[in-house]
Amino acid sequence: MMASSASTGSTVVSPAFLWGAATSPHQVEGNNIGSDWWVREQLVPGMQPSGDACDSYHRYREDMRLLADAGLNAYRFGIEWARIEPRPGQISRAELAHYRRMIDAAFEYGLTPVVTLHHFSNPRWFAEEGGWTGETAVGRFAAYVEAATRILDGVEWVATINEPNMMAMMAMLQEAMRDGGLKEWQSPTVDGEAERERIAANLPVPKPEYGHRFVEAHHAVRDIVKRRTGAKVGWTIANPALTATPGNEGKLTEVRYAAEDLYLEGSAGDDFVGVQAYSSQAVDENGLVPHPDHPGNTLTGAAYRPDALGIAVRHVWEVTRTPILVTENGIATADDERRVRYTREALGGLIAAMRDGADVRGYLHWSALDNYEWGHWEPTFGLIAVDRETFERRPKPSLGWLGDVARSNGASLTATGTTTDKETTDARIDA
Repeated sequence: MMASSASTGSTVVSPAFLWGAATSPHQVEGNNIGSDWWVREQLVPGMQPSGDACDSYHRYREDMRLLADAGLNAYRFGIEWARIEPRPGQISRAELAHYRRMIDAAFEYGLTPVVTLHHFSNPRWFAEEGGWTGETAVGRFAAYVEAATRILDGVEWVATINEPNMMAMMAMLQEAMRDGGLKEWQSPTVDGEAERERIAANLPVPKPEYGHRFVEAHHAVRDIVKRRTGAKVGWTIANPALTATPGNEGKLTEVRYAAEDLYLEGSAGDDFVGVQAYSSQAVDENGLVPHPDHPGNTLTGAAYRPDALGIAVRHVWEVTRTPILVTENGIATADDERRVRYTREALGGLIAAMRDGADVRGYLHWSALDNYEWGHWEPTFGLIAVDRETFERRPKPSLGWLGDVARSNGASLTATGTTTDKETTDARIDA
C-alpha cells in the first residue's frame, strides 16, 4: 500500500495558515471540582482521577511560551463552564477575568487563540438538572455563552461545542451502564475490550435524537457569538474516517449519518467546521468493526492510520463545502519518533486533500501536553511531557519538528514521488 506525499507550495498553504496545538480545560487545568466529570471520577469504578491534572490553570503562560518558542502560531484552549457559572445564574467575574488573561497571553506570545466554549465537561448542577437531555439544556447553555462572549474581544476563532457526536455517545454509554448493558465506564478516547462490549450491546453509534439536541444548542449559541463578537464560529466533529467493507456501502451511509454526517449537516451556516481525526474504522453488514488487536495499535487501542486525516478532510469537504480547521489530530504513543512519523504522513494526506480543492485554514495538533484522557493517564498524546509530581514541562523532539514545519509554513514537508509507510501497510493488511 502506497501513501502519497505532496509538496506544499504557496498556492496550497496560505500565509495565514494556522499551525498550532490544542488542549481542553478539564484535561490540563486541574481541580475542576465544580464539574460533572470531577464527580464521575470519584464515583465510577475504574476511572483514574484528574486531580491537579497538568496545573495549567496556573501555568498556562509557560505552556504558551513553549509553543510560541518552538515556532507555532496558534493555540486552541477552552473556557470551563463549571468555573464560569458555579451555580445557576451565578457568573464568576474572577473566572471570566482569568480566561481573558489567557487570551491576552496568547496574543502576547504571537499565538492566535482558538477558543472552545464547551469541551465535554459540564457544571455539576447542569448534569443534576438532566444535562443535555433536560428541558433547560439549550437555555442554560445559551445563558452561559452570553456571559462568555464578554471576554472574546479580538478572538478570531470560536468553537461552540467539541465533538457533540462523542458527547451523544457518552450519554448513551451512561444510559447503558444504568441499564446494565455495560459493566464499566468506557473512556471516549480509549478503545479495546470495552469498545467491543459496547458494539456487542448494539450501541455502535449515538441515537439521532441526541444529535438533534446538540445541533439545536449549537445553532442557538452560534447566533449569540456572531451577534456579540467578530469571530468566525463553528463546532468540532469527531471524524472516524469510516470505510465500507466490500458490498456494504449502504450500511456505511447509514452508520456514517448517525455517527458523523448529522453533525456535519448541522454545520450549515457556520464559518468553519473543526475536523478531528485520529484513526480509521471499517463498517461491515453489522455496523462498526472493532479495531483488531495488533502490535502496531496506539496506546488508545486504535489502529495506526495517519491516512485518516486525509480521508476525514475529503469527506467533510464533500458534505459541507465549509472552510475546515483541523482542530485535533495526533497519536497516543510513548515513542516520539513514531509521533513525528505519524504526523508527517497525516500532513501529507492533508496537503493532498488541499491540492484537490479542500479549503483548509489550519492544523492544530492534539495535544500540546501529555494530559488527562477522560478516565486514564496512560495514553500520551503530547508534544510536551509533564512531570505529574513537579509539573515540569519537557518539550519533546516532536514539538521542535512541528515548529519547524510551522516556521516554513509547510515547506519543510516537501517531497517528491511516493513513500511507503510500513506501519500503515501492516496495520491495513492485518485489519
